[in-house]
Amino acid sequence: MPLLFLLYVVNFLDRVNVAYAALDMTRDLRFSDQVFGLGSGIFFLGYLLLEIPGAIIVERWSARKWIARIMVTWGFVTLLTAFVHTERQFIIARFSLGLAESGFFTGILVYMRHWFVAQDRAKAVAMFMAAIPLSNFLGSPLAGLLLRLHWLGLPGWRWLFILEGIPAVLLGVATFFLLTDRPREAKWLPPDEREFLSAQLERDAQSPSSLPDTWRVLIHPPLMVLIVSCFLHFTGIFGLLYWLPTLMKRASGLPNMEVTLLVAIPYLFSVISQIANGWHSDRTGERRWHAALPVLVAGVALAVLATRASTLTLPQTVILYTLTSAGIYAYLGPFWAHTSNQLRGTVAAGATGSINAIASLGGFVGPYAVGSLNTHTGTSKAGVVYLSLSVLVSGLLMLLRIAAKRPFVRQVSRRSR
Repeated sequence: MPLLFLLYVVNFLDRVNVAYAALDMTRDLRFSDQVFGLGSGIFFLGYLLLEIPGAIIVERWSARKWIARIMVTWGFVTLLTAFVHTERQFIIARFSLGLAESGFFTGILVYMRHWFVAQDRAKAVAMFMAAIPLSNFLGSPLAGLLLRLHWLGLPGWRWLFILEGIPAVLLGVATFFLLTDRPREAKWLPPDEREFLSAQLERDAQSPSSLPDTWRVLIHPPLMVLIVSCFLHFTGIFGLLYWLPTLMKRASGLPNMEVTLLVAIPYLFSVISQIANGWHSDRTGERRWHAALPVLVAGVALAVLATRASTLTLPQTVILYTLTSAGIYAYLGPFWAHTSNQLRGTVAAGATGSINAIASLGGFVGPYAVGSLNTHTGTSKAGVVYLSLSVLVSGLLMLLRIAAKRPFVRQVSRRSR
């Protein structure tokens, strides 16, 4: 888990450093909000292409080799992003980064099934995904410092891409040697512990189903509701993630360094809420309310930000963004634990990849919609309203979802027979 956590921290530093680079990059390259939103979101169109194959590769081949390949590739693409000069180059670089990273997240989710039994997965997923807010908590002030650089005639935002791309390449090489695919291959575990853990995981899993069943699973009504909920959640989380530094700068009028320190505050509390909510979900065994309630709180906070922006003080604005971020991130552990518990074997790999691929379209829609609304209305209000509606509906869908008494794979397999 410590290695996976570190990999995801570096992954998200490279994925969202463009949000901080935008504080100077959009001015230097004369990008409109719409262009920046398109470039931020188009990452996910490249990202979804290998989501399903990547998850299946981890299940059937090797997490260690696949994840190492991904990290080295995305590190080099991040380095190249430092040298964009035009709108077209920026969009191509972001699409290529998504393609390079494709399969990483779902590969890790599938990989966790090789190590954690069902009752521990919400806690494990929440711990792993706490790397997202933590990477932003650490990355915000780091970005503020890097933006001050001006070496070799290059502005700080270019050095931000260069210096944050190098660790991904180095960790990719380290992953090849350090990651262990399954418990039975873990030489660092005593033989009796390897056997015990393998037996526990085998009892926890069902027999693998054939890949074609993946597509039948995806049109099963309960899972379709979860997919739409996840899509809208991705719309909110990535819309906020890519635009929060810009929104905070416009609300405060402060210099970049002070803005990045303010942005770090919501992400600090998001780490706490994500881990605590995942732990409590595992302890109680309840998933639906643990996923829904936090994003409903986030949606209300965003609605207040949109409707009362002109009357809010800076501390009030920071508090509301903190509630928003903490609520949005708390959703992740219980949601993926619930989804993972419903699927088994190769179908689990394919379906998990499919869910994340479809939901990742929300990662394109969110940033692009905010940028487009900002450009056409001349204000940030419409974009924040859109994000508020997205996360509110995401939470309501978790509450209104169709009950599924048995795992989806079993239901579909029985009907197909």
